[in-house]
Parts: sequence; C-alpha cells; structure tokens
Amino acid sequence: MPPPTLLPFTTPRKSGTNSSVLINRPAFRLTEKFLLLLVFSGFITLCFGAIFFLPDSSKLLSGVFFHSQRTSITGSGPKQDGGRELEGDKLSKIREDHEKALREAKDTLQKLPEQIKKEIKEEKQKVVQESANKKQAAPRLPNVVFRKPVGAIGREPSDPQTRERQAKIKEMMKHAWENYKRHAWGSNELKPLSKQQHSSSLFGNIQGATIVDALDTLYIMGMHDEFKEAKEWVEKNLDFNVHAEVSVFEVNIRFVGGLLSAYYLSGEEIFRTKAVDLGVKLLPAFNTPTGIPWALLNIKSGIGRNWPWASGGSSILAEFGTLHLEFMHLSQLSGNPVFAEKMMNIRKVLNRLDKPQGLYPNYLNPNSGQWGQHHVSIGGLGDSFYEYLLKAWLMSDKTDEEARKMYYDAVQAIEKHLIRKSNGGLKYIAEWKGGLLEHKMGHLTCFAGGMFALGADGAPEDNSGHHMELAAEIAHTCHESYDRTATKLGPEAFRFDGGVEGIATRQNEKYYILRPEVIETHMYMWRLTHDPKYREWGWEAVQALEKNCRVAAGYSGIRDVYSTQPTHDDVQQSFFLAETLKYLYLMFSEDDLLSLDHWIFNSEAHPLPIIRKSDKIQ
Repeated sequence: MPPPTLLPFTTPRKSGTNSSVLINRPAFRLTEKFLLLLVFSGFITLCFGAIFFLPDSSKLLSGVFFHSQRTSITGSGPKQDGGRELEGDKLSKIREDHEKALREAKDTLQKLPEQIKKEIKEEKQKVVQESANKKQAAPRLPNVVFRKPVGAIGREPSDPQTRERQAKIKEMMKHAWENYKRHAWGSNELKPLSKQQHSSSLFGNIQGATIVDALDTLYIMGMHDEFKEAKEWVEKNLDFNVHAEVSVFEVNIRFVGGLLSAYYLSGEEIFRTKAVDLGVKLLPAFNTPTGIPWALLNIKSGIGRNWPWASGGSSILAEFGTLHLEFMHLSQLSGNPVFAEKMMNIRKVLNRLDKPQGLYPNYLNPNSGQWGQHHVSIGGLGDSFYEYLLKAWLMSDKTDEEARKMYYDAVQAIEKHLIRKSNGGLKYIAEWKGGLLEHKMGHLTCFAGGMFALGADGAPEDNSGHHMELAAEIAHTCHESYDRTATKLGPEAFRFDGGVEGIATRQNEKYYILRPEVIETHMYMWRLTHDPKYREWGWEAVQALEKNCRVAAGYSGIRDVYSTQPTHDDVQQSFFLAETLKYLYLMFSEDDLLSLDHWIFNSEAHPLPIIRKSDKIQ
C-alpha cells in the first residue's frame, strides 16, 4: 500500500473534486517543505520526550542531583518537608520550560518561510560582525617613541660648484619622477619611450615599486610635495594581499627596505605598519627543512619554491643572504624576535658547512642543507651576501662578532683565490667555477670597491691600509670599464682574456641598465678619502647619463655602450631613483647628510640607522 499523500504539501491539481479547496492553499517550494518538515519533527520529538521523561522525574528530584548535601551525620541540612517543597518547585520549573518550548515551537510554525530566512540571515550577519570586531581588536604593533636618527637632514654644500652639481642631480630626479607620475603612476616602473607602465614578474601583483623605492630619495633631496603624494599613495593603495609569486629578495630590498627607510627618515607610522605587515607575509618562505628560504613565494597561499634554473632546486646565496639588515630592523620595530631568529638560523646552517677553499658557493639546497654547483661569484648570485656580512657587523654598532669574522674570513679567501691583476695593471675579481677561474668581472661586482673601503677600518691585524688600497684599485678598474666605451657608461660585464682588458667582448654583455654599482663605490671612496677624483668620476657619469640615457619622458637603459648612437631599452628601472641618483646626490653633499657613522645602506641604497643600545626604540 503506498504511503498516504500529505495534501498540504502537494502541488494543487488543476481538476478534480477537491480542486476548489486545494487551489487556495499556498504553494511551497521544495526547500520550504523540508524546513517545515524539520520543524514538525522537532515538535513531535519534544512532546514525546516530555511524556517519556516526566514519570521518572521523581528519581532525579529525590537523589543527589538536586541536593547532594541533603543529610549529614549530625542531622543538619534540609528537612523532609523542605525537600518536598524543593521537589515541587523544580517540577514546576520543568513544566514551565516545557510550556515555553511548546510556545516557541508554535510561534515558529506560524512564521512564514520568508521570516525564517530573514532571521537566519540576520544571525549570519551577527556572526560576521562579531568576527570582524575580533579582527579589529587584534593585537597592534607596540607603541614606539620615535626619535629621528642623526643625519636625516644635512647642511648645504659650501662650495658653489658642488651646490650646482647637486642641484643638477636633483633636477634629474624631478625629471624621472614627474614622468613616472605622468605616464605610469601606481605601476612598478616606467617605459619612457612608450610612455606607459612597465611591470616585472619579480613583484607579482604588488604595485608601486618606483614609489616605494623613491621615498627616501625624495625625502633627502627635500622634495617634500612629491614625498607627501608618495606617502598618500602608500597609505591608500599599497596592497600586499596578492595571489601571485614574488621574489623574496627583490621585495625585501625594495619594498621592506624602502618602507623602513621612509619611516626612519620621516617618522610616519604608516611606513612602519606596512613594513612589518609585509615582513610577516614573507615569513612562510622560511618553511623549509633547513630554514633557508625559498626564492619565490606566493604571498596569498604561503607556498614557496626556487628558480627552476638554480642548480637542482637550490636557493641563491645573494638572495637568502640579503635579508639580514631589514629583518633585524623588523624585529626592532615590531618587538617580534621571529625575524631576527630566522636570520641567525641562516648563519647556523652556513657555519656548519665546509667551504671549498674558504669560499661560499652561490647555490645551497634548502632541503638537504648542502651546497649545489660549486660556482663562486662576488658579482651576480653572490654579491650582496658579503655586503650584508660586513653591514650586519657595522649596523650592530660593531657588536656582532660572528658577522665580522665571517666577513673578514671571506675577504681573505676572495683575495687569495679570485682577485687577479691584468697585464696592464688592472686589479679585478674573477669568477670561480669548480676550481677554474673565469676572468670576467660584472658591473654588479663593482660594488666591492666600496665594500672593501667601508670595512677597512675594522680589518684584523691593523690591515686597514691594505683594504683601502684594494678598494682603490677595484674602483680604478671599474672606472676604466666606463672610460673605455663610446658612451662613458660601463657594460654589464667586462673581460680580461684574449688580449683585452676591461672590455666586453660578447654582445649580450654590452648593455647598461642604469646600474648604480660603480657610482656606489665612487661615493664611498669620496666619503672615506675625500680624494677629488672620485667626485670627478661621479660627474662624468652624470654627463654620460644625460647624453645617452635621458629621453623626453624619463631615463632609459641602452643596449650597447660601445655604440656612438646607442639604442634604448625603454625601461626606467626603479633602482635608478633609489640607488643611482641617491648615490650621486650624496657624493655632492656634505658628509653629515646620512653620515656613515650613523647609517647603513641596504643593497637597494635604503638607509637604515645603526642600532645602538642607547638608541633602541622602546
């Protein structure tokens, strides 16, 4: 026999004896039928449960459930009559609760499905709001008493020629900035020939690399209106919640470094907040068996990996070795030691490993903790690792003895195995590949002249004079790589074999992309020696940039530095504003502007103050 049909829930028929009655009943959708069935089921269960349990309630009322201390040995406690009164009260309470439940069930049955849906929606909204309130109440960054570091603003140069040259460099910055603002505002970089934006995959979907990279340059040049508009963009538009891979190294030195520097120079809280937020988002990159971070990280998912071309899935020395300065300051400003702990763990991994000939190979596997291919370079893939060893010691107010030892031991091995002198007397730093030297020096390697000079004062065994001599020779070689071209700008790499010295011999090494490393070394050499030739070499670079790289809408790299009519690559790199123009400006400033006694420059030329015990932010 088929089950009876529940007429109130059937669709009205169009004909039949009952059609006149059924057609006036409301039609319910399937979901509404289910909802009402669920309510009826609950109602029936409630009633049945009440009938079932009420007869046994005396058992509950007469035992330890309601008065476990009812009778003592002395006879104290509630009397029997009082116990009956208590049982009656409890029984009344149970009946009231049942009656209340019945009324609520009846009210629910009388409600239309739309009312029920509305109440469910309101309850969900309440939960969402409570969740949002909890997020707003999450712990905030610790309050800090901001004290502007010494040398955030310097004196005007006393010499008229120096003032004129400094003003020229500031005008170059204005030209680069205003055209970026006009044609590519908010994007990562400018294409000055196309007059449109240029985006690099290094930053994923993060935007505004030029804005963040330029913040401190704008500040020290006194471009206050431009700094203000850049700050407003950061506050309203800089977003790190992106679902794309970024280079941990590039995002750290440009974005984290730029934001930290802007905070230390200006005191604007937004920069500290953004820097710490980004630092936290980079932490999943360290989730490897060794703690050596991945090169690439999806900020949204927290999934990391390494460059597919990097020696069997290895991390790169210059990338994981160029986080220390920024991460130590993140711990300083956030009060969270996790950033510093990640850096010190990298040191532990490196110190456990044997170094071939005392050298650090460029590749390290983050899973096994072993070196990859034995390729050593003080240029690309290795360069800033050595820079950060020295600067970690200096930034610690010369208390980080481990960093000091690692740096000077590395320099000793570099000098013994990599530094050579050409037949023409040019000292250069070669690359080491499994014991064989490649007599090539990259433009990136030219930063080493400034590094050797900066570290000369702390050299062991009173060897500072030797380190300064080495620095001067590297600076001279790198200047020669500029001077031997038609444009007076240096190639990406130059060689010392096959009868050539200091010249690029391969077409894919003849380009110049507005790089700062040679000018960086000249700036350090000027600051530490005050030999006027370094300022002259810097001014030569200014003239060469104006002649060959300046275009109507900004500055562009060139494809062949040896061509008398070079073609442009149509990219104004963000580091041109962050590094190249900043180092030139500092070269023609007084030494009190970002004094080397108080500031350390990260690998993107973002100044960070030396952390002294007396200067620690509370």
